[in-house]
Amino acid sequence: MSDSAFTSLNEYITAKEQDTTLIDARSDASEYSLPTPSVAVGSLLGTLAAAGSAGSSAGVAGTGATSAGVTGAVAMTPAAGVVGLHILAGLPAKAALTCIDPEADHQARAKAAFRDAGFSSSRARFLPSRPLDVLGRLAAGAYHLVYAAVDPVDLPAVVEAAWPLLSPGGTLVLAGSLLDATITDPTRKDRGTLAAREAEELVDGLEGAVVTRLPLDSGVTLVTRRG
Repeated sequence: MSDSAFTSLNEYITAKEQDTTLIDARSDASEYSLPTPSVAVGSLLGTLAAAGSAGSSAGVAGTGATSAGVTGAVAMTPAAGVVGLHILAGLPAKAALTCIDPEADHQARAKAAFRDAGFSSSRARFLPSRPLDVLGRLAAGAYHLVYAAVDPVDLPAVVEAAWPLLSPGGTLVLAGSLLDATITDPTRKDRGTLAAREAEELVDGLEGAVVTRLPLDSGVTLVTRRG
């Protein structure tokens, strides 16, 4: 595909996003320089969320916050408003989204976006923490979709902590994992690049994993647990 064809297709796909609440959430995230998925990747998140209609309960171990019989989703990102709206659009009605980010202001903006979109407060819960501080508290096998937009240096630890959370057929989405193609540059030896390569080796070695890499945004890695 030529560069011009790719650009035209991307513009066509982007123009298909008509949800005003989502458009406003993107504008807000852009104002604060928060990393957001493209419309194409956001739509993919909605599709992946819709694919998980049944499974085990979703919740934080020991809190009793569960939705029996329905798997939920996790979003580790400062732009939970954008990511969450895409996921909630596909998530089954009884499933909940867990948003993880240490910044209370980011989470407040996501809550407002979900409310404006008509989602009840029961559809999302917010953990104001660093992802690696709370992933170990989430119920194993309870989530059909886990989205991670984290610092590249944290990718290996996130892979190890998030993989056990997936239900059969569930997918871990590593946003920006291919570092806008710099991961392929053998001269790059910085911590982030080395960590991203380590994460790639980890996902390739996971038993029962189907790994897909997509040249979207800065490069996306999908890690799906076989059903």
